[in-house]
Amino acid sequence: MELIHFHRQPAWTLPVAEAAKALHAESLTAPYPGCVLFVSAGEPEARATVAIGRGDTFAGAWRQALGQLELDADRPPRWLRVDVVNHVEALTVAVLKAKCARTKRSYFRFGLSFDPQFERALLEQEISGNAILYHSDTPVAGLNDGNLSRYGKRRFGEELAFPQEDDAPIWRFQTAAFFMEEGRIYPVCSRGRESGYRELNDWPGEHLDAAIASASDYLARQVHDSGRYDYGWFPCFDRPISRYNALRHASATYALLEGWEHTRNPAEFGAITRALDYLTGTLIHSRPLPDGKMADFLVDEGDEVKLGGNALSILALAKYTALTDDRRYLPQMLRLARTLRFMQDPRSGAFVHVLNYPDLSLKAVERIIYYDGEAAFALMRLYALTGQPWLLETVQLAFDSFIAREHWRAHDHWLSYCVNELVAVCPEARYFRFGLDNVSGHLDFVLNRVTTYPTLLELMMAAQQMLEKLDASEHRYLLDDFDRETFDRALAHRARYMMNGFFWPELAMFFANPARIVGSFFIRHHAWRVRIDDVEHYLSGLTAWHRLLHTQRQPAGKALPAQG
Repeated sequence: MELIHFHRQPAWTLPVAEAAKALHAESLTAPYPGCVLFVSAGEPEARATVAIGRGDTFAGAWRQALGQLELDADRPPRWLRVDVVNHVEALTVAVLKAKCARTKRSYFRFGLSFDPQFERALLEQEISGNAILYHSDTPVAGLNDGNLSRYGKRRFGEELAFPQEDDAPIWRFQTAAFFMEEGRIYPVCSRGRESGYRELNDWPGEHLDAAIASASDYLARQVHDSGRYDYGWFPCFDRPISRYNALRHASATYALLEGWEHTRNPAEFGAITRALDYLTGTLIHSRPLPDGKMADFLVDEGDEVKLGGNALSILALAKYTALTDDRRYLPQMLRLARTLRFMQDPRSGAFVHVLNYPDLSLKAVERIIYYDGEAAFALMRLYALTGQPWLLETVQLAFDSFIAREHWRAHDHWLSYCVNELVAVCPEARYFRFGLDNVSGHLDFVLNRVTTYPTLLELMMAAQQMLEKLDASEHRYLLDDFDRETFDRALAHRARYMMNGFFWPELAMFFANPARIVGSFFIRHHAWRVRIDDVEHYLSGLTAWHRLLHTQRQPAGKALPAQG
């Protein structure tokens, strides 16, 4: 067996070296070195340090890589990742550009070398963490010379540049990898859409509980003593999102309550109370409606009152009330609901979407379809708490409009939530049919969508609960043409797919401030953005999935295998 020991190698690296050696299945062929590997060492406070080892043998490459790192002889770094190159393909710059033009931004899944000897080469994760193939003004990947130059100087001590000639060569490559944390070694998936982070062969196992707890903790840690959130981050360069959205403050607090319902973590409850205090005391304002009755308004940037903002405020407060039986917010919820009714046409049932504050003049008849579902869902949750008939009547009138305008074509998760609540008290065929139409034509999209699109899991979970009600009702004949097997398979697949958006440490370590983002959820094609509402949607969907697995039957469908 090839020896991999060498002078002054820290003892803790020996099992790491053995694991890395196992990844080197066969040598690369000329013109490449026989073995090329990357060793990435990281701590939560800074971007990982990456070393390249190259040699005719694994031992030579390993010795070279470790020789470049300043490793503590007694203590391994918090995070250590080893990637061994197992496939290389020579391209021209023109071909690379063409491939980028067909690739969604942040979804380029290869490393790049600027020479065949891998003297200057970057892992896929380095490319992602430094936005080297990212431009904010285009939906596809593209060569970013400025970001490459800056990272090249940091990484190699000299500026790097993409070759200017279209026929110049460049090499893309793939790796097999593992990740070590606290002495435990995790194999990293190397193919398909799940590549780049640890294999989850035992899904959901401990991973689902851990992800819910982690996302809940992340949201709670964003809440300041004032009750205001850190709104979000672009993690490639640790840039905060400066604007603030009051609607998303409310919706994130609603999701944090769902997380706390699962974890019962006291620190999270403290964050919830601060966020609710800020919502009710700072963001929500009171003034009389034209009929003289007092109403409440969530006032957002630009002095806007959004239908969805008032609705999500009700949802957060209603969730708090249901979980704690603390009914202090009921009068305020009813005042918020009064505004929703004020924004509804009493004849058609349609809502207007945005008012100016404080004069309550109309700003926008329509802005985003989500507002309609949010409003109806919130009114149903408040009806469940109070039983006041006018709340249900408002929802039924709204649904007349939704049905007439075929809102089901939007496949909106909020409408899925709402119809599930509505059929619990009004199990009418037309409402069930709307709920089926809202999801049935969307299953292929749920199965095949390349982005994590976390609201798809919410859509499916609310629909699943509605299907249980439909199956037990006199209208179960509506299921005759519904493909339940595909639905269950799509639901299970989408739940597993959410973990593609989790900031595992083996990914977070390549970004500017790993401690800020590790354990959160991101939106990859928006520069790996981590915003409170992004985390919110993952958390809401996964807590619902967890409840299904533990309180109801598990769907027969299984997650799809990794896809290329």
